[in-house]
Formats: sequence, structure tokens, C-alpha cells
Amino acid sequence: MQKKETITIKDIAKALNLSIATVSRSLKDSYQISEKTKKLVKEFAAANHYSPNLNAQSLKSHKTRSIGLLLCSIPNTFFAEVIDGIEFAAKQKNYHLIITQSYESIEKEIQNLDFLNSRSVDGFLVSISTETQNFDHFTEVLELELPIVFFDRVAQIKNTHHVVSANADGSYQATKHLIEQGCRNIGHITSSQKLSITNERLEGYTKALTEAGIEINESYIKYCHHGGMLLSEVENAIDQLLSAEDGPIDALITASDRITVSSLSLLQKRGVKIPEQLALIGFTNFTVPEIFNPPLTTIRQSAFEMGKIAADLLITQIESKRPVTQFEKIVLPTILNIRESSCKKTTAVSR
Repeated sequence: MQKKETITIKDIAKALNLSIATVSRSLKDSYQISEKTKKLVKEFAAANHYSPNLNAQSLKSHKTRSIGLLLCSIPNTFFAEVIDGIEFAAKQKNYHLIITQSYESIEKEIQNLDFLNSRSVDGFLVSISTETQNFDHFTEVLELELPIVFFDRVAQIKNTHHVVSANADGSYQATKHLIEQGCRNIGHITSSQKLSITNERLEGYTKALTEAGIEINESYIKYCHHGGMLLSEVENAIDQLLSAEDGPIDALITASDRITVSSLSLLQKRGVKIPEQLALIGFTNFTVPEIFNPPLTTIRQSAFEMGKIAADLLITQIESKRPVTQFEKIVLPTILNIRESSCKKTTAVSR
């Protein structure tokens, strides 16, 4: 016998020309929905073998004490620390964590969201992929009355908490430091223009240059549309910056763990002396940046705290007996740790 295909709340909503929220509330017998509409929805669901215990609609009455995590990639020092923070908060409240990776693919991100939803998690922690521009898959989850907390790479969606780093300040302080070292041709290799973190870090970079009276040179800004996951993207950016028509760069700010490591390796292979020829600063949470040669100046983010705070916000929302209507944007500080890789004129110090 052929197995009947399971329908979803989204399917019911489309078939009956109703919103997902209306279908969800009808199946829960909400007082907000008319008896006529509830009867229509329930009869259609029954006739089409809708199975609520396989869907997140049952979560309000049957908690699984599990959280779904969607991020781009785990082999990343920053995200590894974020996960530690999430696990710490989840353990305190006796929640389980299910981790998925998008590998910077919007298609994979949607698949992961559907998978976690099918596992009836109680809520989601999300850092979006570099390809994500359309947020419909997240708004559909919110219509199912399932909470989402975005962190680091956030989507501009209402009714969600955001936990982010002070990205603009971090890149501002780094750029200002390089200017103080006498650098004028300062390059910036960053992630996709679609990401919130990219625009925030560009904001700080351009602010510092403008304040110093240095013209913004767009040819010194390079984008890695896969966030540094592809070495070829970083390699192309490095080669273009070293052979720029307006002169090669004398300093570089890199915007992630992967971009930083790749850039340092590629520069050394090309015989570029750091910091004598080119000063280097990276957004990175490497545990021991001193092991690099030379020791690496870093913009360090509060990764563990970001994960813990995001998980705490999500669990509080999951366990709230009333609908949450007030949402927060929490901005965590970044710290510029100055070491030899960025110091052309002065002795390296940390601050």
C-alpha cells in the first residue's frame, strides 16, 4: 500500500485561502476564530489526513524541551564559542540543542528549518546564510507562533529578538588604529553585501577614513559572497588589492575567522612582509592569536555571551505564559587586541 503524503498547515492555508496563523488557531480551537472557520479547517484537515503530532502546532501543549540552531558553519572559532554559550544556557534550563549548518546556502537553510520544524522543536536560534535575502521561511514559522531569536547575522523581521556585536565600533577602532600607524591605503575583505554584519563593519571602516580625511576607495573593498568558505574568493580579493591601480594596499582588515586565516596564509605565500609592508587586523576569536607569525591583531567578539543571551531570550519566550510583544536588540561590545601584525611604528600592546 502506498503511504499517504502528509499535509502541512501551510498546505491547508493555501487550499482554503486562509492565513497560516488562522489555520493554526483554528486547529487549536482558539476563541479568536469563528466557529464556521474552525469547522471548515478541521474538516479539511481530517479529510486530508493532517497529523498535528508531527507538526510544530502541537508545541503549545506538548513541549519537547528542544531548540533548533541554524548557522552557516561550525568549523569556525566564533560560532564554536557561540554554541558553547547556547549549550551552557540550554543545560541550565534542561533543554536539548539540535544543530544544523547551511554552508552558506539558502536552499540548505530552508531544508534545515523544515527538518527542525518536523522534529517539533520549541523555538529557533538563527544566524542566516550569505545567500539569504528573502525571509519568508522565517515569517511562516513565526505565523505558527514559534519563536525565533536571530544572532550575529540577523534578518530584519519584526517580533524577534536580535543579539549582535558592536560591528561598526569594532571596525572603526581597527581602522583608526591603522591610520595612527601611518596607513592610508587600507583594504577591507568582507562577506556578502546581503549580510547585516557586512554593512555594519563597512560603516565603521568608512567612518574612520572619513574622519581622517581619507577618500573612500571602492576598489579597496572586496566581498566574499560565500563568507570566505571558498579559498578562491579570498585569493582573488588579495591579488586585486595587491595590484590595485591606485597603488597596493598598505593595511588590511579582514571580516571573519576564515577570511583572516586565508588572507594571512596567502599574503605570506606571496612574500608580503607583515607588518612592514602590510599591516593586518582580523575579526576573529582565535584562542591563541599569538601563535601566528607575527602575532595577530584581532577584533574579538563576545561570542560565548552572544550564544548564552540568545538562548536565554528564546527559552524565556518559549516558557512565557502570555504572548511576548516586546522585543530587544542587544549589542555586545567588541575588543581590539593590538599585537605585532598591525604595528608599523610602535611597540605592540593589548587593550
